[in-house]
Amino acid sequence: MLIRLFSIVSLLWAPLAPAGLVDPFRVHEFTLSNGIRLFVREDHRAPVAILQVWYKVGSADESPGLTGISHVLEHMMFKGTERYPGNRFFELIDANGGEENAFTSRDYTVYYELLEQGRLEIAFELEADRMRNLLMREADFEKERRVVMEERRMRTEDRPEALALETLYALAFDNVPYGHPIIGWMGDLEGLTLPDLKDWYARWYSPANARLVVVGDVDPAAIRALAEKHFGRVPAHRPPQRRVVAAVPPRGPRRAVVRAPARLPYLVMGYRTPSLGQGEDDAEPYVLDVISNLLDGGQSARLARRLVRGAEVAASAGTGYNTYGRYDGLFLIDGVPAEGHGVAELEQALLGEIRALREAPVDPDELERVKAQVVAAEIYSRDSISRQASLIGAAETIGLGWRVLNEYVARIQAVTPEQVQAVARKYLVPERRSVVVVEPLPIGGPARPVQAAAGAGEAVR
Repeated sequence: MLIRLFSIVSLLWAPLAPAGLVDPFRVHEFTLSNGIRLFVREDHRAPVAILQVWYKVGSADESPGLTGISHVLEHMMFKGTERYPGNRFFELIDANGGEENAFTSRDYTVYYELLEQGRLEIAFELEADRMRNLLMREADFEKERRVVMEERRMRTEDRPEALALETLYALAFDNVPYGHPIIGWMGDLEGLTLPDLKDWYARWYSPANARLVVVGDVDPAAIRALAEKHFGRVPAHRPPQRRVVAAVPPRGPRRAVVRAPARLPYLVMGYRTPSLGQGEDDAEPYVLDVISNLLDGGQSARLARRLVRGAEVAASAGTGYNTYGRYDGLFLIDGVPAEGHGVAELEQALLGEIRALREAPVDPDELERVKAQVVAAEIYSRDSISRQASLIGAAETIGLGWRVLNEYVARIQAVTPEQVQAVARKYLVPERRSVVVVEPLPIGGPARPVQAAAGAGEAVR
């Protein structure tokens, strides 16, 4: 059982590829007169293309009492406009052989359509229409609000590991708005009103607050023409200015217990760590990526080798780290104790692995192997046009700019044993640690083990 986040790398292994083998991102940028920014990347390997619309609003923009509103609005965006009422959006994309979906995160809300490249215009037409012309009917709102409430029950309240992660984020962050869940607190969802949603839509869904990303078998000039034809007609509107939140520094370890029906106990720890562009040194997030893979980069990584197969104290153990974020995030470590071992024993074993990173530099051969798998994963991930678009969209929406993507391989390859030790000593320390333990209660109905949810900390679809 592993925590898996929307991260810049996945965990694969292959021999280290020279940086020259990585196809650098070459992106065409355009700005429409109403403020919409368009990013186009050509990839002619297959006759398909993806359009993603990124709105710079997510759960981190929500205030107490309105948590979950960004995700509820995501649901409402599929309820139609006057021009395309009801299910016409789905029907038209399906009739053109396409795929569509959306997700909400802490920092943005994203909508996308994947189509044969010659049929991409229908996605432009539909997305431009619902940017400002969404129908807001009370019956649709009530239905979707209850759907989201049921999602919360199924994905969080009925899953002890998700409850633990939700508690961890609330515990670890003070004034930084990453402390409340993306899906929202149940009390806030119950209290949401249609006027709340209309105001949220009017404030945040506007050209100047949107980024369009297109990747695939396309001509940039033709894509710009499509954007001008459909999105260029949307009236300009200045989005509200975000306040910059100065995070309260962590001042000591924090701890909480969640008692929930479960067959096995579960432990998750989070260390406050910088996201790319948020720390004192931009090398540190790349080092944290490497540390995550040192501990949890497959069966040869330390947690699997030492705690699962070696000491057999863990039935499973994993890590998670998200490179991108508007604020500091969490370096996560989780696990389920093996039969005959308690959660306290597992916690000490996990802390022992963290302590080892602080006390001695990593062996150079081990580090080279781990860097190889990180680089290989990045190279392979770029085979996907959806992945390429997501990288561009996230970098642009967070404010880093897409050019930072071309630095990734070189920055990973430059990580040294001394940097690994220094970053571990700086961030993986008790003062920055929050811990949540699930204490199992009797299960009503069929027993099931604790199982971590993919993306539990990052995005809600």
